[in-house]
Amino acid sequence: MRRSTERTLTTHVGSLPRPGELAGMILARENRTLEPAAQHALPAAITDAVALTVRTQIENGVDVVSDGEMSKIGYATYAKERLSGFEEAPVPEGGGLSIADLDDYPGMAEASLSGLATATPTCVDEVTYTGHADLRTDLDNFRAALGAEPAVEPFLNAASPGVIALYLPNEHYPTPDDYLFALADAMREEYRAIADAGLILQIDAPDLAMGRHILYTHLDLDGFRRRAEIHVEAINHAVRDIDPDLVRVHLCYGNYQGPHHRDVELRDIIDTILRLRPNGLVFEAANHRHAHEWRVFEDLTVPEEKVLMPGVIDTSSVYIEHPELVADRIVQFASLLGRERVLAATDCGFASFATFLAVDPALAWAKLNTLAAGARLATDRLWP
Repeated sequence: MRRSTERTLTTHVGSLPRPGELAGMILARENRTLEPAAQHALPAAITDAVALTVRTQIENGVDVVSDGEMSKIGYATYAKERLSGFEEAPVPEGGGLSIADLDDYPGMAEASLSGLATATPTCVDEVTYTGHADLRTDLDNFRAALGAEPAVEPFLNAASPGVIALYLPNEHYPTPDDYLFALADAMREEYRAIADAGLILQIDAPDLAMGRHILYTHLDLDGFRRRAEIHVEAINHAVRDIDPDLVRVHLCYGNYQGPHHRDVELRDIIDTILRLRPNGLVFEAANHRHAHEWRVFEDLTVPEEKVLMPGVIDTSSVYIEHPELVADRIVQFASLLGRERVLAATDCGFASFATFLAVDPALAWAKLNTLAAGARLATDRLWP
């Protein structure tokens, strides 16, 4: 994992807007309504979209790039296509989730979750990994898109065991922990393949934060902390034979436009989060609910091997941040943690699901452009 040794490097969380036609094709594939001609055209459309997405990231000044998750219906629910043991279920609008902060304000959910349509099948049998061909295609498309770009470090996303459990309910394993660790053992194959391919592995783990107001709303804070510790153990179990410096974890509260007043405080979970074996941590730090949490690091000793990637761009706001504000946020973290181990990131993905866009695609690219502009200003301050 690259450090910011000469300048502030930029990255993001992974998911980026799919071209409109591709998003429609992926949704049709999800709903099993994809016409034969479109079915035939889909692989090439994904390949072309990955190439365009990688090129556009580089053109906008992003240093550590992804494939944009172009092939996936969703950052977490794609796993159902790569795991055995699940029974089909209808595709609900809104993802079929109960989200505590939206439940507190009836009427918000329809607008906040518009476009979030993804199947959430139930686990009814033993979970095993069967997605080798799909993963190989993603790796091949990404390698081809990267070409010979010498200044780029690539990363590829994979869902955490806990976020899969959050979306895909269990009716087979006797306990939630049995299910969680079965998912960890299965997804371990995907994690290892990504790292073995020479890419940085990003494990998307909203369950470590968003799980508080979705999956574990019935627990008090101490109860959630105990569950989060087990989710961390599951991740550590799954990556136990991967170099920690090849793995980063994304901590998230949900990339939807909602009040977020039920979000767990970072100070209440940071000790648990720092027990993650992976050395990289990508986390929200720019939006209205979490922009103050840089203060958590004022009195906290973070292990030297950790690389921190705070969000300095809010991915659910239509405001395009001023580069000076972005630079201020970067410098604030660098002053607390050291300039070498701070990379400038986004709060979350811009298109966590194929048809669920937090902001207009043009704004997403403009925000990545201002991320790079802010990083250049921060470089001038940090490396005078």
